[in-house]
Amino acid sequence: METFEFQSEARQLLRLMIHSIYSNKDTFLRELVSNASDALDKLRLETFRDKDLVADTTDLHVAIEVDRDARTLTVRDNGIGMTREDVIALIGTIAKSGTAEFLERVKASQEAAAQDLIGQFGIGFYSTFMVADKVTLVTRHPRSAEGVRWESTGEGTYTIEDVADAPQGTAVTLHLKPADPEDHLADYTSTAKITEIVKRYADFITWPIRMAGEDGGEPKTLNSRKALWARPSGEVTEDEYTEFYRHVSHDWNKPLETIRMQAEGTFEYQALLFIPSQAPLDLFMRERKRGVQLYVKRVFIMDDCEELMPEYLRFVKGVVDAQDLSLNVSREILQQDRQIQLMRRRLVKKVLSTVKTMMADKPESYATFWREFGGAVKEGLVVDTENRDAILAIASFDSTHDAERQTTLAEYVSRMKEDQQHIYYMTGDSRAKVEHSPHLEALRAKGFEVLILTDPVDEMWVGAVPGFEGRQFQSVAKGQVDLETEEEKADAEERRKDFADLLAWLTTTLADEVKEVRLSSRLTTSPACVVGDAHDLTPTLEKMYRAMGQDLPPVKRILELNPTHPLVTGLRKAFEETPDRAGLAETAELLHGMALLAEGGDLPDASRFVRLLSEHLQRGL
Repeated sequence: METFEFQSEARQLLRLMIHSIYSNKDTFLRELVSNASDALDKLRLETFRDKDLVADTTDLHVAIEVDRDARTLTVRDNGIGMTREDVIALIGTIAKSGTAEFLERVKASQEAAAQDLIGQFGIGFYSTFMVADKVTLVTRHPRSAEGVRWESTGEGTYTIEDVADAPQGTAVTLHLKPADPEDHLADYTSTAKITEIVKRYADFITWPIRMAGEDGGEPKTLNSRKALWARPSGEVTEDEYTEFYRHVSHDWNKPLETIRMQAEGTFEYQALLFIPSQAPLDLFMRERKRGVQLYVKRVFIMDDCEELMPEYLRFVKGVVDAQDLSLNVSREILQQDRQIQLMRRRLVKKVLSTVKTMMADKPESYATFWREFGGAVKEGLVVDTENRDAILAIASFDSTHDAERQTTLAEYVSRMKEDQQHIYYMTGDSRAKVEHSPHLEALRAKGFEVLILTDPVDEMWVGAVPGFEGRQFQSVAKGQVDLETEEEKADAEERRKDFADLLAWLTTTLADEVKEVRLSSRLTTSPACVVGDAHDLTPTLEKMYRAMGQDLPPVKRILELNPTHPLVTGLRKAFEETPDRAGLAETAELLHGMALLAEGGDLPDASRFVRLLSEHLQRGL
């Protein structure tokens, strides 16, 4: 027998569970039964994949055993089991980031809400210490000759020893604390209590969950084992959908929306999908997983079936049960399977149409959906051209029209001016930076609405999407923005003639930093701004590509001047009257630097900018 210490984060969780703040301690049994069900699924799948695996699959089930005299409760399965290495890796340690986030959430939660956090962070096994003084686990993997016994009182250490005669699967035995109604601690040796918990949390699990009666009679199956997706919708309650969602997603919040599908004919399948009410912690992590499980004729085949749901809908959870696939189907086969591709297309369209219906009929639910998942959904605008219009139709954006409420593109178009040709937008790090940008000055003055796009993905899709309902997207920080009347255009042409020499000199003087200096029609109060050519990379995209290791040539931008600003008119006058242009060159540098700072950009040489500014201020005193 060897003694090990828990990882420090695991010790924190153990202390939390032993001195639990959770009022609903029944959740421990939900977790153990769910783990047992997963182990049975994995064994069935492994025997399909590996014909040489020697394992008994004739009567896969979960057994619950109670001993009232010894005050023990055992949850046993004859599933995949664990090796010694598995036990140390899976029970002795847990993900540090997940633990920290869990503890943070617990501190922030009200007691009534905290009980729903257990399953969300993969710490279900630790919940046993809410109800037990000691936990013993005996397990054996089919490929292992010997089993393993793990035991702990939750005091910071655990022991592991080999067991010669352990059966296939895993048995978790809890040495229960005394029942204590004041601490919401039920008598978990009561068959009535166990039956109630299983009915509430695990009635839909495919595998039989058996328990012998208190008289020691024949074991009874406690769960109905009816696949929820195969039952008529009128026979399934909202609570049953919720518990099934919690089972497949390990998220103990209620789902935001439930989606059912049934296809009949040449290719039959059923689907039960859920849109969560809260984004998972790994939504934008590289190691993330998609949440749709694949069954064939109600036999579990694959978790995280990437071929059924695109990356941008990776948050969708649920089950798809196909009738015409082989039980030996592999990921490689799925990638080429025409029927799977057809299913995927229909599932995607169903999810998007459900969100559109939610937008019309349940605006509060839609607002939650877009707040939690909008950043991921917008990725589809880049990669899914087939459904691009459907994604645009359910998208919402911040805009200058309303500081509190987002707008849809349809609403934006309905408010467009009679002669407005483009949907104007600006990308940026935050709403505040965009709203204070000089690029918006003329548009704001003339009453044009501008979309404010602050998600990182916005930089990608606006360059890939041509428009919406025949109206092209136009960045207010790129290209030429045509806001002038015919009379204003005539005046502008005269100004360009007046400023021609200065603009040519500035373009030459600042040639290392800018590709052109020109007069602006988008400024009203600022002296200058920098803009990109219509098809140039934005500074943010340029940084992103460089961060990914791509070697890009420098992207020079255009400096635009406000011909009515005193600083610019003064510069023109000095240019015409001063033969020595050295001091004017420094002023030009400062003007360019001010324009970069105004948009939140980086100065090419910050120390030189500060020195020049200091010298010019001194001369003005």
